[in-house]
Amino acid sequence: MAKHTAVGWGHHHYHHLQNRWLLALLLMLSVSTVIAFFMRSAFDSCDRTVSAAVDGIGSSRHVIQVAEKRTAPIAAVKPSPLSFMKSKVVLLVSYELSLSGGPLLLMELAFLLRSVGAEVYWMTIMKPSETDEVTYSLEHKMLGRGVQVVSAKGKEALDTALRADLVVLNTAVAGKWLDVVLKGDVHRVLPKVLWWIHEMRGHYFKLDYVKHLPFVAGAMIDSHVTTEYWKNRTQERLKIKMPDTYVVHLGNSKELMQVAEDTVAKRVLREHVRESLGVLNEDLLFALINSVSRGKGQDLFLRSFYEALQLIKEKKMQIPPLHAVIVGSDMSAQTKFEMELRDYVVLKKIQDRVHFVNKTLTVAPYLAAIDVLVQNSQARGECFGRITIEAMAFQLPVLGTSAGGTTEIVVNGTTGLLHPVGKPGVTPLAKNIVKLATHVERRLTMGKRGYERVKERFLEQHMAERIARVLKEVLRKSKNKSSRHIG
Repeated sequence: MAKHTAVGWGHHHYHHLQNRWLLALLLMLSVSTVIAFFMRSAFDSCDRTVSAAVDGIGSSRHVIQVAEKRTAPIAAVKPSPLSFMKSKVVLLVSYELSLSGGPLLLMELAFLLRSVGAEVYWMTIMKPSETDEVTYSLEHKMLGRGVQVVSAKGKEALDTALRADLVVLNTAVAGKWLDVVLKGDVHRVLPKVLWWIHEMRGHYFKLDYVKHLPFVAGAMIDSHVTTEYWKNRTQERLKIKMPDTYVVHLGNSKELMQVAEDTVAKRVLREHVRESLGVLNEDLLFALINSVSRGKGQDLFLRSFYEALQLIKEKKMQIPPLHAVIVGSDMSAQTKFEMELRDYVVLKKIQDRVHFVNKTLTVAPYLAAIDVLVQNSQARGECFGRITIEAMAFQLPVLGTSAGGTTEIVVNGTTGLLHPVGKPGVTPLAKNIVKLATHVERRLTMGKRGYERVKERFLEQHMAERIARVLKEVLRKSKNKSSRHIG
């Protein structure tokens, strides 16, 4: 589970508190929701944490009583827009199976397709030689939902690809699998391939990866800005043409929305997480929730945060204490950069105002606990940035860079405030932090507007409808090509 690093905050004490808020969440929600929520959120040894939390059950009895009184209304079940996929054979090919965004998104698609009766197969190209805990947990979850996990190599892989009605290739780097495994049969599979691309960094534009891109049935990309980038870059750099390309904005899972719309659960999570961080209920928390790396802009965020503190001090503003929370820390993966961040915090003597939390996909407790999300991705920004719509579901305003998918999610001045990337964005972000810290009504109104925007266009149902339109088109094209070959 996430480990919080702060001066004078005991490791054992933190885990005791974390156990308590995990327990509170378990008690607050239905068993099915909790299972689905933790499946989406972590696979990070939560089971052990929950077991350890049983000792604290007496102190949470009042939560059980509240939960017993609350019964969710039974809503009319809307038919899935993907119901036409019933009995279709779908092969999902993932470059890796990990807790990163790409594989988890593909798993969500797998479960959506299984829910309508599709026959779904999963292949992982790069598997560790020895099955680790994460791989085992994720495969176990898929098998439990009826997704068949098969080898990405050999005859079984080839036979499954040839038999499938649809093959979804996930991420640009998965492209090498087409030649390595399909070899001479690659031309038989390409007409039914939908290539789902999430990357927007230059090193993914290699002919080795994407030489078959012009010949697949279609490409699906998470934002308009990333789509334009791929079209221009493949044409200019590789001299190849993109296939028919579809933009599919993502949506929040039903499980996350259930937590976001449960005021009692949110209050309990807020209290427990804030207690674990050592901050008061009235303190203002600005959080950046992303894997710690230079591209995600944690260093520039801390500079902006320090500048904001100085502005408040200079102008003698009477506002509650501000805190910066960095969720996504991982000393083993980015040691040099991590140390830079910590050295900066010590240098500026703001240790009591900055909190580092280890990488976790259990984001809901932190979204319930904070006041503002900072999305500070640099260069071309995020391809989409799902944490942004998750934060908006929790009625949080977003301070984001005016780059990438963030510009398609955040309405500047309405659901949040945008600032430039790079060093030119440091002072504007600092000023935006002060604006939202000093204008409570504006902060709350932006949060409400963000939630309304999520309800209008960023739910699981919306994503399913968008994907359904793409899958119908890809299946139609594939069928037409097959008919022509037969003729």
